[in-house]
Amino acid sequence: MSIGNSPEDDRPSIGRALQQARIAAGLTVEEVSSSTRVRIPIVHAIETDDFSRCGGDVYARGHIRMLAHAVLLDPDPLIAQFDAEHGGRPAPTPAAPLFEAERIRSEPRRPNWTAAMVAAIVAVVGFVGFTLFNGTDDDSGATQVAEGPTSDRTTPKPTATKPADPKPVPSESAIAAAPRDEVTVKLSATEGKSWISAKDHNGRLLFDGLLLQGDTKTFQDKERVDLVLGDAGAIELFVNGKKVDDRFEPGQVERLSYTKGDPEVG
Repeated sequence: MSIGNSPEDDRPSIGRALQQARIAAGLTVEEVSSSTRVRIPIVHAIETDDFSRCGGDVYARGHIRMLAHAVLLDPDPLIAQFDAEHGGRPAPTPAAPLFEAERIRSEPRRPNWTAAMVAAIVAVVGFVGFTLFNGTDDDSGATQVAEGPTSDRTTPKPTATKPADPKPVPSESAIAAAPRDEVTVKLSATEGKSWISAKDHNGRLLFDGLLLQGDTKTFQDKERVDLVLGDAGAIELFVNGKKVDDRFEPGQVERLSYTKGDPEVG
C-alpha cells in the first residue's frame, strides 16, 4: 500500500502563491509595488522565495501580509507557512525577572529626625556660647575706638560740577537723521495695510511682503532704492530724513526710485 503525499507537500511556496494570485488578479509587479509601497526588486525576490532583501524576518512577514492583501489572498496561512519554514516567531521575553527585581528592592531608609534635631541644638548652643565669649573683647575694642580723637576724621570735599552743555534744538526740516553717503528710505503704514516691494541699485530684493498698519520698514543703499507700493495712499514716506509730501490716492499703485539727493520720484 502506497502512502500519498500530504496536502502540505502539494501546496505552492509562498512566493509562488503570491505570484499566481497576482497574475489571476490581472496585476503587474509595478502595480502591486505602487499599492503596497514595497519596492519592485523586493516584490520580484519574494515571488522567487528570496526573503534576504526584506531586511529580516519581521519585515518579511510585513511584506508578505501587504502583498497578500494586494492580490486578495488570506495572509495568515502564508505567515504561518513562513514561520514554519524559518524557525517560527521569537519567544516573548518573560516578565518574571522584572517582578523579582521589584520584590527584592529594599525600601529607602527614612531619615533620623531625632538625631538631626539633637545635632542642630548642639550647634546652636555652641554658636551662642562662642558669640558671648568673644562679645566682651569686641565691646572693649569698640569702646577704645569710640574714645579716640575725632580730629582725624576727614570730610569729603564737594566737587565742582560742570554745567551740562545745552542740547541743540532740532530743526523742523530734519525729520529723521540719515547718512549722507547713501540713500535711506523709511516706509510707515499709517492709513491701513499695503503690499510693498523694495530693491537696491543692483536689482537685489530687499523686501517683498505686506506692511500692516502701524508697521515701519527702513531700506538703505549706496546709490538707489526702487519701490513698488500696492496701496500708496496707506503709506507715509520719508527719504533721506525728509518726509515726501506727495499725496497718493487710496488703492493707487506707485513705482518710485530714490537716490542720495533730495526726494525725487524716479
